[in-house]
Amino acid sequence: MFGARLFALAFLFVPTADTASSPDPYPRRIGIDVEHYRFELMLSDDTDEIVGNATVLVRFTSSGVVELPLDLTSRGMAGRGMEVRRVSARGDDLAYTHEGDLLTVRLPETGRAGARLAVTIDYRGIPAAGLQIGANKHGDRTFFSDNWPNRVHNWLPTIDHVAEKATSEFVVTAPSDYQVVSNGLVVEEVDHPDGTRLTHWKQSVPTSPWLYVLGVARFAVQNVGDFQGKPIQTWVYWQDRDAGFYDFASPTKQVLEFYDEYVGPFAYEKLANITSPATGGGMEAASAIMYSESMITGTRTDRVRNVVIHEIAHQWFGNAVSESDWDDVWLSEGFATYFTLLFREHAYGRDDFVTGLEEAAAAIWPLYEASPDYRIIHDDLDDMADVTTRIIYQKGAWVLHMLRKRMGDAAFWSGIRAYYAAHMNGTASTDDFMRAMEEASGMDHQSFFDQWLRRGGNPEFQGWWSYDASAQAVRIELNQVQAGAPFVMPLEVGVYVDGDLTPSLIETVEVTAGFHRFVISVPGEPDDVRLDPNTWSLFLADFDRRGR
Repeated sequence: MFGARLFALAFLFVPTADTASSPDPYPRRIGIDVEHYRFELMLSDDTDEIVGNATVLVRFTSSGVVELPLDLTSRGMAGRGMEVRRVSARGDDLAYTHEGDLLTVRLPETGRAGARLAVTIDYRGIPAAGLQIGANKHGDRTFFSDNWPNRVHNWLPTIDHVAEKATSEFVVTAPSDYQVVSNGLVVEEVDHPDGTRLTHWKQSVPTSPWLYVLGVARFAVQNVGDFQGKPIQTWVYWQDRDAGFYDFASPTKQVLEFYDEYVGPFAYEKLANITSPATGGGMEAASAIMYSESMITGTRTDRVRNVVIHEIAHQWFGNAVSESDWDDVWLSEGFATYFTLLFREHAYGRDDFVTGLEEAAAAIWPLYEASPDYRIIHDDLDDMADVTTRIIYQKGAWVLHMLRKRMGDAAFWSGIRAYYAAHMNGTASTDDFMRAMEEASGMDHQSFFDQWLRRGGNPEFQGWWSYDASAQAVRIELNQVQAGAPFVMPLEVGVYVDGDLTPSLIETVEVTAGFHRFVISVPGEPDDVRLDPNTWSLFLADFDRRGR
């Protein structure tokens, strides 16, 4: 996800007591694995009420299960929400209760480990959220999903948690002047005599429910080409045909090729770029990415380019490999942010990459002024509005950048490929990622991860340098002035002479305490001495020459 939404390298130490975190509070569905959802939906121009028939295929992972709990918002005082009309299995009615956001189905028999059961829910209602029905920017009526991060249960009965992945299909009947787009591949389109059209999409790759997408509008659709036999498509409002086709024509295929080569295979059956009135920036729905309708200008701006790269990166990180817990959302957003920069480095050069890093770093500091103790791995999810912040995007990206420097490029990419291969189409935790990077590098990363992910704040230095002509040396003093324990990190120091734009000498010093003095031998008086000349380290610094 990329909404109207990076200086660091480190070895580190953080006390164990500061590293604990608890899982997000969503109740785990023990003994139940949903393998597949089939959603049959009827949409109308006469009402905002949707009529739904959902079939949930459940596999029991342990014996003794007597109930199937599903997340589905019930109809409230304002008349919005879903009313369940019938629940059945094998043609027989099942008892159920539907209160608040929970539909609890009494199973016809006690579940046995390994057995499967298809449960069907007939329901209807006006969505309170999750499916936005109304006018787009041109005043045309549309229907668009907006599920982030846990709003899908407002219109679809699911286990609405990021770790609960399943395959899916949408069978949508709507007025025939609309086109319907969803995840996966289209299976069938049928025009009915009553002026409606049935469109059937099926996704055969398991994904988290919040990544299910539905877009119903009057579209212009372009088949841009394919990637390894998988379609690349553009879906924009018919009024935006020329501008939208131009804006999305590049760099989609090049981005797919880069991540496929450096990370691993693209998991999905197509890649569609879709405009939507329900998205503020970009939304990475699996195989069917949604973008804000306001982004389409026909000028192919860097903003559009970078959002496209970011959302495609999510197809690998967040979608194919999903965080097993919302507290680890950086595995999605931090990764997509950094892998956007890695593609920019690959395609547009080091200067563009460094510009992106510096812009990200600049965004971090004011956020920490407001939340100085904010941790990337958090346990503050009583309110799902707190699931992510720009700190997680930008600092999460910087953590990966520092880890890349710490490990070296070869080991970093080896670890990334191993992590992706091990968890593709499944879920992963930060510890899973750390283990993959440790195996690839032969290094212990525990203190690194603890320092940068499980504690708040960032290094802030005050210091100076001076030249000692008699010793032919540069003397440096550094003080860490941020609150809390000192950060432990190697820090590159660049020495500049003769007006050169690049340092003639780079020395790495080990920052391990709150106060340091370093001496670096030099052949003559420098013009300047700078911290982190190659942009590898995340910190703030007040650092200048003292005396002459």
